[in-house]
Amino acid sequence: MYRTHNNGALRMSDVGQEVTLSGWLQASRDFGGMTFIDLRDRYGITQLVFNMEVDADLCTKARKLGREFVLKISGIVHERSNKNPNRLTGDIEIIVNDLEILNESKTPPFTIEDETDGGDDIRMKYRYLDIRRNPVKNNLVFRSKLGIEVRKYLSDQDFVEIETPFLIKSTPEGARDFVVPSRMNKGQFYALPQSPQTFKQLLMVAGMDKYFQIVKCFRDEDLRADRQPEFTQIDCEMAFVTQEEILNTFEGLTRHLFKSTLDIELGDFPRMTYDDAMEQYGSDKPDLRFDMKFVYLNDLAQNKGFSVFDSAEVVVGINATGQAENYSNKDIKKLTEWMQRPQIGAKGLVYVKWNADGSIKSSVGKFYSDADLQAWLEKAGAKKGDMMLILSGETDKTRKQLNELRLEMGRRMGFMKKGDFKPLWVVDFPLLEWDEESNRFHAMHHPFTSPKKEEISRMLNGDHETMKSLKADAYDMVINGAEIGGGSIRIHDRELQSKNFDLLGFTKEEAEEQFGFLMGAFEYGAPPHGGLAFGFDRLSAVMNDDSSIRDYIAFPKNNQGRDVMIDAPAPVSDEQLAEWGMEMSGDLAK
Repeated sequence: MYRTHNNGALRMSDVGQEVTLSGWLQASRDFGGMTFIDLRDRYGITQLVFNMEVDADLCTKARKLGREFVLKISGIVHERSNKNPNRLTGDIEIIVNDLEILNESKTPPFTIEDETDGGDDIRMKYRYLDIRRNPVKNNLVFRSKLGIEVRKYLSDQDFVEIETPFLIKSTPEGARDFVVPSRMNKGQFYALPQSPQTFKQLLMVAGMDKYFQIVKCFRDEDLRADRQPEFTQIDCEMAFVTQEEILNTFEGLTRHLFKSTLDIELGDFPRMTYDDAMEQYGSDKPDLRFDMKFVYLNDLAQNKGFSVFDSAEVVVGINATGQAENYSNKDIKKLTEWMQRPQIGAKGLVYVKWNADGSIKSSVGKFYSDADLQAWLEKAGAKKGDMMLILSGETDKTRKQLNELRLEMGRRMGFMKKGDFKPLWVVDFPLLEWDEESNRFHAMHHPFTSPKKEEISRMLNGDHETMKSLKADAYDMVINGAEIGGGSIRIHDRELQSKNFDLLGFTKEEAEEQFGFLMGAFEYGAPPHGGLAFGFDRLSAVMNDDSSIRDYIAFPKNNQGRDVMIDAPAPVSDEQLAEWGMEMSGDLAK
């Protein structure tokens, strides 16, 4: 037997017992005739004691051990004289009478501690060591518990978990596919699924009514902190449902997950239209932990002789409460430079301070009277001590820039508190978006999203400008400025689906080749249906106040999409290429 208990289990009630423990050597300390070792496994740490006067050979052996050696010990549980209140086993220690080295270890390339000296690259190369650290280990344990609770809740709601294929057909919409060559069908390729979208719709046609799957998805796209080339979705679909029923179901799931894993009761889930979100916050995933809504100043700031504002499509600002005294001219200059970085691209930043003494100071004071500036402040609901920050330019671009400024001010002003969760449903997304470069429409969500019922006749019969204003039965769940999941009511009628493909630039032949199987299924009694997919990795991160999903994935890729631990992707042999009907030409397979 390697262990009678794990290293987080023993308490004062176990004093006097003889136990066997196994684990890794976390740290050792020598004090004259005594040696202390911290033995670690994923459950915790137990202090071991070796006494030179009791067993000199055993103590000498213990002093020769290195970090991360794998040990098995036996001994008697004793009460500690100097208790450690920060450790579950801090009231006890083990007086060791037997020690076995199960495996030696090289010195790790970084310290296996909560606060490590290892950088991202080295920790990803030795990920199996990184996972021994509590922060990463705890994240993976949390993710596991979250998955169990998802299955519990959805099973209780009569959902059926069904697996869908990983080797599917490449489609032109959405992100780039990862493709897999077929040996048995030379010159042809499978694609790895970006989502199980069409399969879950076919399951609704098949009468499965309520489907879910915790499923791997794959997208060959540029990476960020909240993106990986392979990621996991909580993928769900329901038949004979309205949008309202779907929102209520997954609001219930989200409440259950927060309560069962974090013991947090979520507040209200307000609804906000896409148009309102963009107008008030410049984002379709606004962070509602703080207010700071946009204030539009075109009517007050234009036609006063300040050409920057006069020529702008929009003049819009935010009010930073209580910040007038906190920002010197130097601070404002730094903030302006932060906004002018290429990632944001603002040309400048205008401020108006309403000082505590009632005076008003502004970077555009020579163009506007105090009465003008006072009117801006009053429109923003400002008080003495507040500061307005204002941008101008093209509407869409300026809103996005001001959203970044709003979030940055929220961070600086301490509004983004850990453990404070503000959920939101954003609804009524546009069905289509026009792309000037490609001169065609793209689906805002995906090609299978249904227009709102009242929009169907407009979609079937409307002109080009009408199509730009169509609204979809589409919705996103947002928590603290992160999109947790999204979905829609789906098209379930062949004629309407065919029309949508027409609008997206598919020829009849292309639509039939790519999606004929789905449109054909719609001719066999497809029920009204809709669904939603949560980003499981992102949900795990957001629930723990993290911005990166990487530490909620056991073996993630780096920012170049590489697994530096196993060195993938990697070349394959000429023999393998030949089996696929391919050959090498320089560095590229033909």
